[in-house]
Amino acid sequence: MSVDIVLTVNGTRRTIPLPDLRTTLLDLLREGLHLTGAKKGCDRGQCGACTVLVDGRRINACLALAISLDGAEILTIEGLAEGDRLHPVQEAFIAHDGFQCGFCTPGQIMSAVGLIREAQAGNDPERVREAMSGNLCRCGAYAGITEAVLEAQQAMIQQSTGQRPAGRQGEAA
Repeated sequence: MSVDIVLTVNGTRRTIPLPDLRTTLLDLLREGLHLTGAKKGCDRGQCGACTVLVDGRRINACLALAISLDGAEILTIEGLAEGDRLHPVQEAFIAHDGFQCGFCTPGQIMSAVGLIREAQAGNDPERVREAMSGNLCRCGAYAGITEAVLEAQQAMIQQSTGQRPAGRQGEAA
């Protein structure tokens, strides 16, 4: 039995046929929509490589049945940048070497964006590490990831209030 669902994916409303009601959001994104940024790591919700935002909240796409999300708004790594302009979290990950092999990076970035939007990051590195603990990095880039999240949060706050961003330590603004 095939069923159609409606999702807004990266700002585009789409009617998507689901030939199998057991299709996960991750499989729909990767195989049905060819959005391969979210990775299939463990396929059990333990690594965070498949993290996307659904209606603004972080979820592991490998655990969510696509049919249960009918009408939802999905944001993936592919929809994060605005044209050629990277999202502040993406910029901060580059600036702080928040990645090595890159496999976990899309999930890490989407989790960081969600964390900041949920106002859960605070300004404490330990709080960020705890809130990002569902996203594993086999390469161990955690220090850079934590620094990137804290810097991106400040950039996003300054962007929303119209303030000029301060430079990183040792840089002129």
